[in-house]
Amino acid sequence: MGALLKLVDALLFLAFLLLALVSPLIDFQVIFPQTLFPHFLIDLKTWYIRQSGDYIMADSPHFVVALVWLELLFQWPLLLLNLYAFLAAKPWYNTTCLIYGVSLVASMSAILGEMVGSNRASNTLMTIYYPFLGLGVLAMLRGLVACSSKATITGTRPSNGRKKRA
Repeated sequence: MGALLKLVDALLFLAFLLLALVSPLIDFQVIFPQTLFPHFLIDLKTWYIRQSGDYIMADSPHFVVALVWLELLFQWPLLLLNLYAFLAAKPWYNTTCLIYGVSLVASMSAILGEMVGSNRASNTLMTIYYPFLGLGVLAMLRGLVACSSKATITGTRPSNGRKKRA
């Protein structure tokens, strides 16, 4: 179990690091003026939309704008906290992983629901978005798993607090 947990932690760390870097550069172009971003980032987003057919990023419907604000104000700080907690071995890493995972699954459910319901998404686009749902589930599961499965017993008294009678 320990080796599997370390593998999951390594995968989550790499994903969190990548998302912490990519989100402000690409996703936040949906909510901020284009003038705030260098031309190569705008070109990168345009290239991505053209290659993947990502109509969600191209059209930026209101619910997606709201989800990107959620990402900026809630999920992105949680990513940074997760990176710090992982590197510093903080005990609250499980909690922040769980919170981030639940938030990501909720966001991805809305986006994937729109894609499946509209029948506009290509298989390529679905294969781009489904791993994010998997990342959210993995983060949730990591948040639910305790760091140590060893129980500690203190004292020798019976658990109900009363002395046994003969």
